[in-house]
Amino acid sequence: MSASDAERNAAAQLPDGDVVAILLEQHARIRDLFAQISSTGHEARKRAFDELRALLAVHEAAEELVVRPVAKKTAGPQEADARNAEEREASKILKQLEGMDLSTPEFESALADFERAVSEHAEHEERDEFPALLAQCTQEQRISMGERLRKAERMAPTHPHPTATGKPAALRLTGPFAAMMDKARDALGR
Repeated sequence: MSASDAERNAAAQLPDGDVVAILLEQHARIRDLFAQISSTGHEARKRAFDELRALLAVHEAAEELVVRPVAKKTAGPQEADARNAEEREASKILKQLEGMDLSTPEFESALADFERAVSEHAEHEERDEFPALLAQCTQEQRISMGERLRKAERMAPTHPHPTATGKPAALRLTGPFAAMMDKARDALGR
């Protein structure tokens, strides 16, 4: 069974709207998009990369705003800080990838390294953060977190912003403006 299938199966065992289920489904989609980017032609690759970039940007922003404050209490501050540090580094790399020509060997190499880092990050969350949330938060709390996560995603930037990533206070201040600019940029196809 692939990692994305395992994530989908684990998500299916949880109630609809549970924050952990939502994040597991997103992890599975992220893995699928990496596979698509690696196996498709230029136009399909660009579409898949654009979807991956947007999904990672909103996913990480929403995690930082909704999940990390709770994970700091349930999994511990070291765990939450480590995940934020990984997300800060991932945002920098995603920003670099965004500026590269998708058809070059340099992009393929950088993407493969990035995929490994994202996969390791997801595994840390699934092994360390998510079990703590499941054990120490009630189902109602997790569903409430899921609702807040969805709201945060709707207001989150769709492009990487390394200066705010991993810093929830900066993200709260700059996120809505950056999201507005990113959505205008996406609509204009830039």
